[in-house]
Amino acid sequence: MGRLFGTDGVRGVANADLTAEMALGLSVAAAHVLAEAGTFEGHRPVAVVGRDPRASGEFLEAAVVAGLASAGVDVLKVGVLPTPAVAYLTGVLGADLGVMLSASHNAMPDNGVKFFARGGHKLADDLEDRIESVYEEHRTGAPWDRPTGSGVGRVRSYNEGFDRYVAHLIAVLPNRLDGLKIVLDEAHGAAARVSPEAFTRAGAEIVTIGAEPDGLNINDGCGSTHLGLLKAAVIEHGADFGIAHDGDADRALAVDHTGEEIDGDQILAVLALAMRERGALRSDTVVATVMSNLGFKLAMEREGIQLVQAAVGDRYVLEEMKEHGYALGGEQSGHVIILDHATTGDGTLTGLMLAARVAESGRSLRELASVMERLPQVLVNVPDVDRSRVGDSAELAAAVSEAERELGATGRVLLRPSGTEPLVRVMVEAADIDQARSVAGRLADVVKSALG
Repeated sequence: MGRLFGTDGVRGVANADLTAEMALGLSVAAAHVLAEAGTFEGHRPVAVVGRDPRASGEFLEAAVVAGLASAGVDVLKVGVLPTPAVAYLTGVLGADLGVMLSASHNAMPDNGVKFFARGGHKLADDLEDRIESVYEEHRTGAPWDRPTGSGVGRVRSYNEGFDRYVAHLIAVLPNRLDGLKIVLDEAHGAAARVSPEAFTRAGAEIVTIGAEPDGLNINDGCGSTHLGLLKAAVIEHGADFGIAHDGDADRALAVDHTGEEIDGDQILAVLALAMRERGALRSDTVVATVMSNLGFKLAMEREGIQLVQAAVGDRYVLEEMKEHGYALGGEQSGHVIILDHATTGDGTLTGLMLAARVAESGRSLRELASVMERLPQVLVNVPDVDRSRVGDSAELAAAVSEAERELGATGRVLLRPSGTEPLVRVMVEAADIDQARSVAGRLADVVKSALG
């Protein structure tokens, strides 16, 4: 069996790849690994369980709750809330684990199971491996150690989760948002109630789109993966800017008043400068990934802010932040982690902090984001090659060296083997888009000949 856990939990087509039986089994295994089957620090373990509004989340939630309770875990059901809300509540309620049912930005047929450890933190690889090992062991025949009688977990709804999370978001804002008009695209997802409520309480005038989830329309032509509706709405309503979330609202992208997209790199740049002014950017350092635009790196250098680059994936950004005590990190995709206030990417918090900077500075988002210039970036996927040989091919190494010489200090080359498919991603940045395309095309040809 291949590894179940991907970069963000276990994900697949609901009721095909991800079945009720799998969700139940994974939850029991997680209880045994994360809560030690009812003996965690001498008390009955507690789990927080939330979901996004996908229709399949209803039966998967039932399966997860059944699995946890059957393993002796008390369950607090928080209902439809964003992933970062479940992480926050797991920490603030002192729960032993949290479970979020979501496939994030994926289309509706998919769903996923994400686990959080005590404190609301994403799981390290070794914990995921242990859960998967326990799950597989019992799936193939070894019996579960099941409690009976009073040892069975109890289940109740925790309806205070919504207000508690929104109150937390408002409490950490450095200033109010009065005077701003903001369009919010909720992707018909988990933040459809939370985000409008938080922005309204913070003082903003809001216009909402994509805020009518019916279980089937999540991410459907809207949200952070489809910015067209948001761009049109911002211009139509004369808004100061717009914010778009994905299905579980752990990311945010923005659109300025002209309809121009503001990506995660630009958001990071704006927040880095704002946090430094407040003395909140520890070590004057921001963490991003190797896929961040070179323009972001050049902007941070110009502003005297150190950039640390981690592997692709917000979990690796978070690991780097926690290890060295950094306060801000994120990805181009809009996953932004503000570690003093969240244990994971939080799209609503990111949007609020971005809005707070606009309100406090009196400058437009377009002007603030101009601190960095996005260099043209070309990404080419080369399929059907031996991705394991990327680092061993002398022919490929020579081609990369030649390309780097040609691009000089204003360009960059990155070759990344896919973690799940037999392909290699060729990324080239340059000051000129035609040069970037030319270099990327030549490198893609070398990848095919050298690794095919």
